[in-house]
Amino acid sequence: MRRGKREDEQAWVRRTQAEAEARAVGQGVAETLALERGRGAAFAVAEPDRGSPRDRPYRRQAGLDWLARKGRISEAQRAAGERYGEAFRIAQPVISLGSTLEVQPGMGGAGLPLKALIARAGHRQAAEARLALYRRQLAGHPALIEACDLVCGKELTPREAAGGERDGLKLEAVLLVALDLLAGG
Repeated sequence: MRRGKREDEQAWVRRTQAEAEARAVGQGVAETLALERGRGAAFAVAEPDRGSPRDRPYRRQAGLDWLARKGRISEAQRAAGERYGEAFRIAQPVISLGSTLEVQPGMGGAGLPLKALIARAGHRQAAEARLALYRRQLAGHPALIEACDLVCGKELTPREAAGGERDGLKLEAVLLVALDLLAGG
């Protein structure tokens, strides 16, 4: 009987510690969300997975998703913004060619086969050409391009990109003009 009581006490201690840890994690998540929301980030509350210990999973929303959810952009504007964002992200240089003393025939930088590197470079060149076309549709206007780069390309919300609510509304207005131009072209 004594052994059963001791196991019960240990189980109670473990359960109490787990509950305290869960509360601390929950408070940390709430604090992080509050700070990020204060900076202008948007989050969507997803449905919890069955059997998941978390009861409120969060998913950070991209700027275009947030604008569409609020009903501030049309489907055509959203599609144009997504095309711009895809070209922007692919056109960004992400491969760093490192130095190595172990040179193997047919291997390029980052351990990728040479054919894969050439294919990736081809995709990047095509994306750069598409991005240049989209920027010509915006008449090369710096404010329109910057708005698209920040919201469509870097996937920031207007408030997050501009650093505040008032400037975020101005950036959103500029972005709407840019998306109209891109959707019409």
